Amino acid sequence: MCSRTLMIVVLTLAAVSCSPYRKMQDIRSGNVSLSLSVPDDPPVEEEEETVMNVDSIRGTLVDEPLIMNAIRDSETGEMVATDVISASRVTARFRNVAERDGYVSISFDVTVPSSLSDSRWQLKILPLMAIQKDTVPLDAIYVTGEKYRAGQLRGYERYRAFLSSIITDTTDFIRIRQLEIFIERHYPQTYAMKRDSSIVPEPMAENLFGVTQRDALIHYTRHLKWRMNERRKSRVGKMYERYVKDPIVSEGVRLDTVLTASDGDFIYRYIHTFRSRPRLKKVNLSLDGRLYEDGVCLHSFPFPDELTFYISSLSGLVDDRPKYRMLVLERVVRDNTKALIDFHQGSSQVDTSLGDNASELRRIRRCVDDIVARDDLKLDSLVIVASCSPEGRYDDNRRLSAARSQSVRDYVRSFVPEEWKDSLKASELPENWEQMERLVANDTVMTEAVRKRILSLVTMRDNPDAAEERLSHLPEYRYLREKIYPKLRSVSFDFHMHRIGMKKDTVHTTEIDTVYMSGVQAIRDLDYKKAVSILRPYDDYNAALAFMSAGYNHTAMDVLSRLDDTEAKVCYLKAMVLSRLGQQEEAMKYYRLCLAYDPYLRHRANLDPEMHLLVKQDINNH
Repeated sequence: MCSRTLMIVVLTLAAVSCSPYRKMQDIRSGNVSLSLSVPDDPPVEEEEETVMNVDSIRGTLVDEPLIMNAIRDSETGEMVATDVISASRVTARFRNVAERDGYVSISFDVTVPSSLSDSRWQLKILPLMAIQKDTVPLDAIYVTGEKYRAGQLRGYERYRAFLSSIITDTTDFIRIRQLEIFIERHYPQTYAMKRDSSIVPEPMAENLFGVTQRDALIHYTRHLKWRMNERRKSRVGKMYERYVKDPIVSEGVRLDTVLTASDGDFIYRYIHTFRSRPRLKKVNLSLDGRLYEDGVCLHSFPFPDELTFYISSLSGLVDDRPKYRMLVLERVVRDNTKALIDFHQGSSQVDTSLGDNASELRRIRRCVDDIVARDDLKLDSLVIVASCSPEGRYDDNRRLSAARSQSVRDYVRSFVPEEWKDSLKASELPENWEQMERLVANDTVMTEAVRKRILSLVTMRDNPDAAEERLSHLPEYRYLREKIYPKLRSVSFDFHMHRIGMKKDTVHTTEIDTVYMSGVQAIRDLDYKKAVSILRPYDDYNAALAFMSAGYNHTAMDVLSRLDDTEAKVCYLKAMVLSRLGQQEEAMKYYRLCLAYDPYLRHRANLDPEMHLLVKQDINNH
């Protein structure tokens, strides 16, 4: 009888252990694997308009798994993923998706056959997106068996128990009561220090004991207990690895669900939104799947067939034709700049260490170097004019400004090309009353009445010494000397040049509008805000395309309404904008019109979700 019972038990255990074995045989033979499929969703344009956001969902796991979009079953208490769906699968391996506002959203179904589910297993699924030359891993999906998760949590419990055995309070190592009894029995006066430290000072206490506090502490310390505790502390990392063999991952996880039954396929709808890239035409999607038991990888699944998402971008509709602008070229070219060069009072010597002279003179040198580098211009003359403030007599300022102009000219001669040296001219502006008039008129510190009073004196240029004398008696004269006068002590550089080889005084020509073309490039680069800011003044096809790409549909329609309806792409954009705005009948009219001009746009319309309904309606009507 005992033999028969033993046989039944053995057969029962064999039958139980046989199920996972058969599953692994099927898995390793390739009969069972993960699969990818494109969801059979309704077209995007049939859904309500949504705002496209970058995916940022993350889970945090502590004692039990948290599942994205999950609810707790009221009867079993289990967390149930509401994102696990029974989506229909199609055989197509590709889908057309649209880039809008710089983002692309792709969706796909990951199917886990029921034969891959076992209470002792965990399946890690890592979607991989091939985008241009990069392979980007997406957030992982974990499908965990009930016993597997229980084992993980059990490891955490054992690790926490180990941590709780580590002593953190150092007083636990001291035999405090024995120390107190010793002191109380032999040195009662010192024992009173426990409540009143003023009875016996610390040095006297050390003399009474014959030992220091540190010596007493060491004597009454449980050294063996302390060494054992230090050993535990040193083994924290090793014990974590020993108990937590397979940590619960919380970062970079899209879904972590615990399956309590495997009565059907597990199908997960994965939606990922990402920022697009310039010239991005498609992305490929594949899976990396691994099966684990007790933290050990049992099997790595080969990649299933890739899904391909072809991406349509409005940047593909850009008009690449160059835009030109009219230029009027004058034979004579003039340029000028000004430098605030300080001089010592009454001096004309250029001092590079004074004030900002060094940086100002470096800037002038860069200006000269830029003109020297131009091979289309030749210098006729460079006139250097130094000016003074109205302080002092006019005749003295005239001599001083002339000397300063010559001093600056000599300094510039030291670094200009040899052929320029004879073209350097020095002139003077004794007192710069015109500049003073502008500075006073635009001053924001003085009141309007004060400005008018000063301006009435500034305009008396027939007798500058008398005007300056009257200014010196004003209450605001100190402000003028400190804030206005220093700006009048400047040096101007007037470049007089002509275009080499040009005989006529004026020539009209055209050149590519580089500003406009940078706006077109911004559309290609998916930088739609920049494109809008550049192309807004042009009010043309590409400007309308920039507005559409940035989501400004009404503004785009306003621009398109002023363009010629005989252009196929103009009609196409009108159809798209009207479709976005819900004006389907008008959209259909322009859609048919664009096809009449360019039948190829029918293929383009299949790529743009806004045009999908128009394509279907047009097919049904025919």
